[in-house]
Amino acid sequence: MVAVFVLGYAMIALEHNIKVDKAASALLTGVAVWTLLVLGADGVFGIDTSQTVNEIMAAGGDSVKNFSFWVNEALVRGKSVTPEQVSDAHHTHEVVTHYVVHGLQHHLIEIAEILFFLIGAMTIVELVDAHEGFAVVTDKITTTKKSTLLWIICILTFFFSAALDNLTTSIVMAALLKKLIADKKDLWIFAGMVIISANAGGAWSPIGDVTTIMLWVGGQVTAGTIIMKAFIPSLVCMLIPLIWISKTLKGNVTRPIKEVLPEHAAEPTTDFERKFVFFFGVAALLMVPVFKTVTHLPPFMGILGGLGAMWLVTEILHRKKKHEDKSELSVIGVLRKIDTPSVLFFLGILIAVGALSTAGHLVDLAGLLQDTVKNLYAINMIIGVLSSIVDNVPLVAGAMGMYETGAYMPGVAYPQDHEFWVFLAYCAGTGGSCLIIGSAAGVAIMGILKIDFVWYMKKMSLPALVGYLAGAVVYILMFGM
Repeated sequence: MVAVFVLGYAMIALEHNIKVDKAASALLTGVAVWTLLVLGADGVFGIDTSQTVNEIMAAGGDSVKNFSFWVNEALVRGKSVTPEQVSDAHHTHEVVTHYVVHGLQHHLIEIAEILFFLIGAMTIVELVDAHEGFAVVTDKITTTKKSTLLWIICILTFFFSAALDNLTTSIVMAALLKKLIADKKDLWIFAGMVIISANAGGAWSPIGDVTTIMLWVGGQVTAGTIIMKAFIPSLVCMLIPLIWISKTLKGNVTRPIKEVLPEHAAEPTTDFERKFVFFFGVAALLMVPVFKTVTHLPPFMGILGGLGAMWLVTEILHRKKKHEDKSELSVIGVLRKIDTPSVLFFLGILIAVGALSTAGHLVDLAGLLQDTVKNLYAINMIIGVLSSIVDNVPLVAGAMGMYETGAYMPGVAYPQDHEFWVFLAYCAGTGGSCLIIGSAAGVAIMGILKIDFVWYMKKMSLPALVGYLAGAVVYILMFGM
């Protein structure tokens, strides 16, 4: 299982070299690891199928602790397992298979919550973009002085990322930069700072990054705690590289010549519609943490409620327009623009990590880290640096499995809002900025603006690393002493 996971991970990391989309690698890895688990479950869990389930549970031991807990729960609920099955050795393998399937279903519920949230948030942002709502902000930027423009772009990115998520913000800002800067060298420097700012902004918001969404939806952190504790370290993480880079910029940027194509000459939306949809969309996103706090329902319910409300008001807003004009401004129209491969990538990698968690490998790794590194801050900083080499989604998913908050899990467990989880959100969210392939924001901008990997490593990696370490030190000084 571990060998297949590592091979799949390598294929994801070498996506551009092997010319295979990471979503395909992730889905194959997820299915393959679960298949190996269900076929070899007896050996993985150390279960002797010549014994009855009752005899196995009576023998005890850490290797069957979770299995025993599940069997007892299943017997109480009267589902999956019957008293006859636990007392007859002929049914032992069947019960073990049920346990593996239950593990898959358990992880799928958590994964579905994350994916539905992402789909809802991406649709809302695409709907705002279809109405040219982001022009409400971009039209206000008139300066051409490089250092001033960089500060404006980075501050906007930092706060937009917290509200909209870092991937979406980086895509919007990349489109904005192409309208503001003509010179490729300047464009790449600004784009590099957008990556750092987007990741820093997403790290302190429960909806700002896929990893913070995972920790928030999974119950490891609450919205108020992550905002309160991670904001200042994240701000420092952005400010250090921003001050560094802005000191090297002199003069003014050259604006590109604006060309209006004939098919774009007609305004698809009015000024009122742009402003209305922009503020309604931002409000829908910002209300999600409030919704969860008030109702205690999962965040995906809040985002779907916001999407439903936007769907309703935009249908009413455009009800008198021609079908061809209305279709591009409707939720049905923008759903075609959703980044489905990214959603499938998250699905594949999360179910793969779920298999390692069910098999107990992540608990073993947690024990190894605890015994060797021991310091929780050092463990998180290692995870943060690793996230610049490989995707931070599986790293955080692995940490969530390694340090499960469930009371019956063996090994180390950290409760909700523990410093480990908040610091993990910061480290995994900002550490990926050290390399351009280390975050979704970096990969997106790399593709849009054709930034060279080596150029980023030479120009932006050191400022990003210094900012990451400075923010980490600030967090430890504030909450670790």
